[in-house]
Amino acid sequence: MAWLSSSMFLLSEAGVLAKQYLERGLLVPDHVITRVMMAELEKRREQHWLLDGFPRTLGQAKALDGICELDLVISLNIPFETLKDRLSARWVHPASGRVYNMDFNPPHTQGIDDLTGEPLVQREDDRPEAVAARLRKYKDAAKPVIELYKSRGILHSFSGTETNKIWPYVYTLLSSKIPPVLSEEEH
Repeated sequence: MAWLSSSMFLLSEAGVLAKQYLERGLLVPDHVITRVMMAELEKRREQHWLLDGFPRTLGQAKALDGICELDLVISLNIPFETLKDRLSARWVHPASGRVYNMDFNPPHTQGIDDLTGEPLVQREDDRPEAVAARLRKYKDAAKPVIELYKSRGILHSFSGTETNKIWPYVYTLLSSKIPPVLSEEEH
């Protein structure tokens, strides 16, 4: 099964355009992110895949309906303050893209990349004010999508503040819906 996140495709032509929005702390417009994701999903029609962060709007959901029928949708309900705190604690090494979180994955020396010794930076869109604004926009845009998938009976919601407490429930659901992936040795 392929795991696909919209951020994985930022090197494509549309992805470069999307990156310009992300770097300014803005949500990527529907027509841009939809173009990026539809192109990638068309290539993977015969595969199982897990989408992360897509669709986020009703327009994106309708475009997705045009190429596939979803088996299930997972919504993680995490308190606003928890999300804001986690995203605001994110720092990056610009040259490599390595990401650190000052709360649960800090560098060995604060503000310094572990591998190169170069300074870390906090992206403008990871500053607390920008994160709060982005989360509010996301919540407003995602609400109709959540309602759509709820009405179809394919939405599964999980609530919590800690990954290690939510993940076992998500894993159990996924395991019940998706055939196990066998390694080469198991074939």
